[in-house]
Amino acid sequence: EVQLVESGGGLVQAGGSLRLSCAASGFTFDGYVIAWFRQAPGKEREGVSCISPADGRASYADSVKGRSTCSSDNAKNTVYLRMNNLEPEDTAVYYCAAGYYCTAATMLYWGQGTQVSVSS
Repeated sequence: EVQLVESGGGLVQAGGSLRLSCAASGFTFDGYVIAWFRQAPGKEREGVSCISPADGRASYADSVKGRSTCSSDNAKNTVYLRMNNLEPEDTAVYYCAAGYYCTAATMLYWGQGTQVSVSS
């Protein structure tokens, strides 16, 4: 059964860092992209990052570019999102998803989400 499980969220002070994990089971990353999305109360879902595990190339939203790193450990079938210099505006539920493209509407599988809360 295909499953994506996020972990690593929690409470952090502004300026701190977190590393989120997305562990996949029931399939391998080959042939898929793994994307991170986030949604805060009252805000639209926002794409954060997208990575092609096959070649390790990742893209980032402007809001996190320069302070985030998305990487994949293909042997562990796990994708990571490291976020530094966290801001209260980063507070959201973070989801990982798998599909053939990096757009949310085309994602085939979604994780349950992990809460990131950044205090000022």
